[in-house]
Amino acid sequence: MLAAMRRSGAAWTRALLLQLLLAGPGGCLSRQELFPFGPGHGDLELEAGDDRVSPALELRQALRFFDKSDIDSVYVTTNGMIAMSEPPAKETHPGYFPPTFGVVAPFLADLDTTDGLGKVYYREDLSPSITQLAGECVQRGFPEVSFQPSSAVVVTWESVAPYQGPSKDPDQEGKRNTFQAVLASSDSSSFAIFLYPEDGLQFYTTFSKKDENQVPAVVAFSQGVQGLFWKSEGAYNIFANDRESIGNLAKGGIFFPSTYRLSHSLDIPSVSYNSVGSWCGQPRVSTDPTRLPPLQMPALSSRSSNSGQQGVWVFEIGSPATASGVVPSDVSLGLDDGAEYDDEDYKSVTDLDLEDVSTTPFSYEARRRGDPGTHSAPRVLSPRRLPTERLPGLPTERTRSFQPPAETFPQQHAQVIDVDEVEETGVVFSYNTDSRQTCANNRHQCSVHAECRDFATGFCCSCVAGYTGNGRQCVAEGSPQRVNGKVKGTIFVGNSPVPVVFENTDLHSYVVMNHGRSYTAISTIPETVGYSLLPLAPVGGIIGWMFAVEQDGFKNGFSITGGEFTRQAEVTFVGSPGKLIIKQQFSGIDEHGHLTIDTELEGRVPHIPFGSSVHIEPYTELYHYSRGVITSSSMREYTVMEPEQDGAAPSNIYTYQWRQTITFQECAHDTSRPALPSTQQLSVDSVFVLYNQEEKILRYALSNSIGPVRDGSPDALQNPCYIGTHGCDTNAACRPGPGVQFTCECSIGFRGDGRTCSDIDECSEQPSVCGSHAICNNHPGTFRCECVEGYQFSEEGKCVAVADQRPINYCTTGLHDCDIPQRAQCIYMGGASYTCYCLPGFSGDGRACQDVDECQSSRCHPDAFCHNTPGSFTCQCKPGYHGDGFHCVPGEMEKTRCQLEREHILRAAGVTGSQRPGLFVPECDEHGYYVPTQCHGSTGQCWCVDRDGRELEGTRTRPGMRPPCLSTVAPPIHHGPSVPTAVIPLPPGTHLLFAQTGKIERVPLEGSTMQKTEAKTLLHAPDKVIIGLAFDCVDKMVYWTDISEPSIGRASLHGGEPTTIIRQDLGSPEGIALDHLGRNIFWTDSHLDRIEVAKLDGTQRRVLFETDLVNPRGIVTDSVQGNLYWTDWNRDSPKIETSYMDGTNRRILVQDDLGLPNGLTFDAYSSQLCWVDAGTSRVECLKPGQSGRRRVLEGLQYPFAVTSYGKHLYYTDWKTNSVVAVDLAISKETDTFHPHKQTRLYGITMALSQCPQGHNYCSVNNGGCTHLCLATPGSRTCRCPDNTLGVDCIEQK
Repeated sequence: MLAAMRRSGAAWTRALLLQLLLAGPGGCLSRQELFPFGPGHGDLELEAGDDRVSPALELRQALRFFDKSDIDSVYVTTNGMIAMSEPPAKETHPGYFPPTFGVVAPFLADLDTTDGLGKVYYREDLSPSITQLAGECVQRGFPEVSFQPSSAVVVTWESVAPYQGPSKDPDQEGKRNTFQAVLASSDSSSFAIFLYPEDGLQFYTTFSKKDENQVPAVVAFSQGVQGLFWKSEGAYNIFANDRESIGNLAKGGIFFPSTYRLSHSLDIPSVSYNSVGSWCGQPRVSTDPTRLPPLQMPALSSRSSNSGQQGVWVFEIGSPATASGVVPSDVSLGLDDGAEYDDEDYKSVTDLDLEDVSTTPFSYEARRRGDPGTHSAPRVLSPRRLPTERLPGLPTERTRSFQPPAETFPQQHAQVIDVDEVEETGVVFSYNTDSRQTCANNRHQCSVHAECRDFATGFCCSCVAGYTGNGRQCVAEGSPQRVNGKVKGTIFVGNSPVPVVFENTDLHSYVVMNHGRSYTAISTIPETVGYSLLPLAPVGGIIGWMFAVEQDGFKNGFSITGGEFTRQAEVTFVGSPGKLIIKQQFSGIDEHGHLTIDTELEGRVPHIPFGSSVHIEPYTELYHYSRGVITSSSMREYTVMEPEQDGAAPSNIYTYQWRQTITFQECAHDTSRPALPSTQQLSVDSVFVLYNQEEKILRYALSNSIGPVRDGSPDALQNPCYIGTHGCDTNAACRPGPGVQFTCECSIGFRGDGRTCSDIDECSEQPSVCGSHAICNNHPGTFRCECVEGYQFSEEGKCVAVADQRPINYCTTGLHDCDIPQRAQCIYMGGASYTCYCLPGFSGDGRACQDVDECQSSRCHPDAFCHNTPGSFTCQCKPGYHGDGFHCVPGEMEKTRCQLEREHILRAAGVTGSQRPGLFVPECDEHGYYVPTQCHGSTGQCWCVDRDGRELEGTRTRPGMRPPCLSTVAPPIHHGPSVPTAVIPLPPGTHLLFAQTGKIERVPLEGSTMQKTEAKTLLHAPDKVIIGLAFDCVDKMVYWTDISEPSIGRASLHGGEPTTIIRQDLGSPEGIALDHLGRNIFWTDSHLDRIEVAKLDGTQRRVLFETDLVNPRGIVTDSVQGNLYWTDWNRDSPKIETSYMDGTNRRILVQDDLGLPNGLTFDAYSSQLCWVDAGTSRVECLKPGQSGRRRVLEGLQYPFAVTSYGKHLYYTDWKTNSVVAVDLAISKETDTFHPHKQTRLYGITMALSQCPQGHNYCSVNNGGCTHLCLATPGSRTCRCPDNTLGVDCIEQK
């Protein structure tokens, strides 16, 4: 049977070759056959120029793209791409692929329409004629899909020219390209159609502003950057990126993808009898019954097409099948109509000599409909990483990048390679090009802890000494490992007709590698199925196999697969109906050094009564190895002990049959590498299973070793290393010796005798290990290097100046010729271009700006004097008039409430001065409003008042101490030159942000030094009194509290208008903090005496505390540990409190020796909590959970808010109106910054260039919560917002 199947597979291969070799050219697409375009068809026209981007094209039918289904606008660019969001300025020209935004690129190149000849047209078309034409074209490419679009986005690049740079290429003179992209959408899916007419592509390269030479265009799709906190490259597909493949888009040829894999079961491959046509709506049907039918193969064509017509390419870009990759059409062109061949033609092909040539160790694969999804690998910046991290660079197997038709192959040696036959997985055909991959151009495919070696047919990776793995992924030998993932299931229990369904359930596993012990916990498993899943220890047992103790000459799962594999298992319960299918996808090591796994359970399991326990005896299992596949099968027994009834506990033994298949990729080029034993035995010495009904947690614990097939337990195999009785440290590897002898050896990055191992601090012992311009951070067993601001890692792993790797920003470097900053603004336009603009109040071309004398245009009231100032002017009412100078009326100005009260008290007392012993007279500010802090001249007591002069409860202090009162009245707005309220985009780097009444200012940091000369206003908000500040390092947003309205607002540091997210039910919001991992904000309200939490957009509000609070102010989060800290400057009992983020475990942290604790900061790197106290005039710090606190500095003036960065604190001071820097290491003030405007400073925060390392249980998929996910140490709590009557919300821990 097997031989017959081999012959069938060979015959199919020969038939495929025959079709490829005999296929001939067909008719090309003419320009008249493009979709109608131009102004006469309702098209919009993109502004002429270089690197132009259209305004948002709002769509009436949402577009689907990869895993998104709600794209309601797109952007069209000059440079041959359609963006799913507005491209950043630095990415409007090619050179950064994949870009950070989603993109469809039919011809991504630096194109130019400034000559007035080229045009770019675009529209959304809902007309039946266009949508029907698009549907027919898609139907040609995907005949098995029923698709009726209701919308088509039609974009046409007509006669566009190449950007040629400073030295024009004479060969490109006069050459123009014309091509078209159509994005067709229905309610359930979206497709892209690329059209390249005959002679439409006259040039294939353009001048790159980034590389400063000619580079080929790119035909591709990219998902863009994914994630909130840990941003990583999304999936992307490149279909052409060299001259030859670009040239073949419109003209004929035979092409192979770089690699292509097709898998199916043992039966003969199905053959598609689809006819192909010359154009979507004009099919040609072959009637020759002897004609060889074309096989469906993605991006494999005998003409320039994957849809049946030269120049027409079709791709599925948005549907459940494209969640992690675009799916190309798999209709290939068959033989020309009327083409015939005889037996001799067939024989000439079947006699070809097929060579088994393997070229790449890890194939990139073209996706087809129904293929499993791919995962994107994170981009890591550090050149030295945790043992489990991978260097950045080329896409890994988890970000498959498919290279399309790139070469035309001669007929005599078409390469068809690797025909593997596996009983459980079917036949695998691999088609490879003859371009050998080498270490030089694939060095990032190997782990940072691996070496790369070239071989005749490709390269292989192998872990260096002290590390274990498959070379692509390596971890330190003996080091504990963690596995994180998600579990979903649809399970029928017993005879129930209704399944138990659960999704987004967390799986966490901890592995003690040198004992082979794995501990796996699956949370939030419904009790209706929890007990019935107890026998399925193999769900977590796969992790035990991965890190089983290895006996000499044998390999565990991680050594073989590197933690990148797919597992499918089938469980059949003897004597019970149905079976259970387990599917698991292991995606290697993530950016945190943890293995990742996705698990899906589907089927039926026997019912196990509530409260039962399950016992599983130790067992062995045989793993059969062949190339790229591991299989095993066994029978298992388990004992169910039901709860005691009538004094007896029923006990029954059951059996199930277990079959599994593990598929993975391995490197076959190193023929000298010892072959794995064809069969290995996994010994599971102890099994523990438990379901906790209260916590709804399912737990599996197993002890594993892997070795030869054996019966019994011979003494020779009782070495303590194999059976786990060695006593080595958890950070050590056990090395077996003869008999029962062994040694313990500390893992890489640890030091000791093996029984006790301590971490090596590489940063202290090797101060220069990271090189210049870098900071070293120690971690258990390893260390990380981070470049300082203004530097980034080069390909060689060294920190180099950012300017060395990208175009010079003439504005930030000061190399521009704009006027001085007081008169003009320089705006960087990308590349080598910038623009100069005169500031408001000045006129000119930006390079020379003159002051505008506004007084000449009678801007003031006729009864006012006008005084011109540089860039502005002031107006003052004449004597006998009052007003703001823009509006003046006769008479004296009406007095305020404060002024009237003051006059009344003084008049009643018969006092002409301001005070009299024993008498309180309110103090008014220059505008007549109550000063927020009022003091009694005789008693010396001070207190806070509201805008109407009423004393705020709990604010009166003892004599000699002034409470930190806040003014709720915004300064009056003077009518004059308008000040823009939009955020001025923040340059790269780390910045201090601080609030100063009606604005937020920024001060760049170089290292820890304030660059005071470069301080600028970030945001003008003249109608607000901004108090608290918080920064979101993920989305680069600044959040603030405003006590004048009152409200809470935010703005993007990339620029744009600020928005108010909360304005209802607020009293006096002051402190604000942000959990960048859980995506929540927390704030204190000193008027309502409460602490609240909400999502970042202000929705889902919930009150955490509203008791035992008097004057809450400063608030900070420890996002990784899930803790919350806040100050309460209650004059009678000031304190600093803490709780978990969900509001539980509230307790007082500091209560003694406090005065007026105002500002609070938590440093994530040192886990240190610091505060400034305006009553004791001190800076103090402590480490939560440890006893003792440290007085850092005394003698401060009047500190208000504080933030931390590295070993420095920065605080705002009310008395000096300044920002002060404090070096924690030497307990000394090192620098002071006085803003130009000398008014009171409030909140301060740090705008970091990148987020701190770490994660919490809310960082992924909102922790599985329906609404608020609030982190706690080692877990999370799902909470509902207040007032959620009728809302489908689930609270759980």
